[in-house]
Amino acid sequence: MVLFTVFFAWPGILGVYYSFTDYTGISASFIGLDNYIQLFQDKSFYKSLGRTILYTAVGVPLLYAFSLLISVLLVSKFTKGKSVAKVIFFFPWLISSIVTGVIFRWLFGESFGFVNFLLSLIGMEPVGWSSDGNMAFILVLFATVWMGTAFNMLLMISALVNIPQSYYEAADIDGASGWQKFIHVTLPSLKPTSFMVILLSVIHLMKEFPMVQALNNGGPGTDNTFLVQYIYQTGFDQRNIGYASAVSMVLFVILLLFAIINLKVEERSKL
Repeated sequence: MVLFTVFFAWPGILGVYYSFTDYTGISASFIGLDNYIQLFQDKSFYKSLGRTILYTAVGVPLLYAFSLLISVLLVSKFTKGKSVAKVIFFFPWLISSIVTGVIFRWLFGESFGFVNFLLSLIGMEPVGWSSDGNMAFILVLFATVWMGTAFNMLLMISALVNIPQSYYEAADIDGASGWQKFIHVTLPSLKPTSFMVILLSVIHLMKEFPMVQALNNGGPGTDNTFLVQYIYQTGFDQRNIGYASAVSMVLFVILLLFAIINLKVEERSKL
């Protein structure tokens, strides 16, 4: 309870209080709903929110699908070299998000990146990984999948090995193909784990900051400035902590609503 109060409840209460003030880090005066009124009239907020939702809407399915594919391959009796493969796929989880961003920044740099160097060797033009907003967004998704697969893979492997073999034996007796067993046995058995993976992935991507900050700093320009980066810029760069707190409260409400909806869907699926 002490840890919860110190590291969650008290900062949360302060955030709610600051969102109704013009706090700049030195002094604060109560201004009511002015921050929220300004927030919902701010085009930069809507741009960062839209980019964050797009990032999450595309990134979560990619992350889930790739994690599931790797997990199924690693538990398959036909796969060779499982131990080495597990180490390779788990390695990115040992690296911090900032280091991941730096690695991909050096790999995909326009004038110094290794990938563009290889492209030039085969006679292709360098790709504008950092100057083109869409390419920079694709690169962020690529780095996200590379970094986030390991944790989801561990959850899914644990769930896959706990599926009773009798289910598959019954499917074999009924003449089910491998794809039919995957659709009608594997996926339904993974429902609880899938809900957990999706929920955690949404929360992680909606709050992603260090990797994107190290990779492209939300660029080019503000094309890939996500919501947490927007909070950081307004709160620390512009010293408008009250306004940044209001944005944080909006993010909190979005994540809370998604978590509630996800839990309700999971409860109905158990009925």
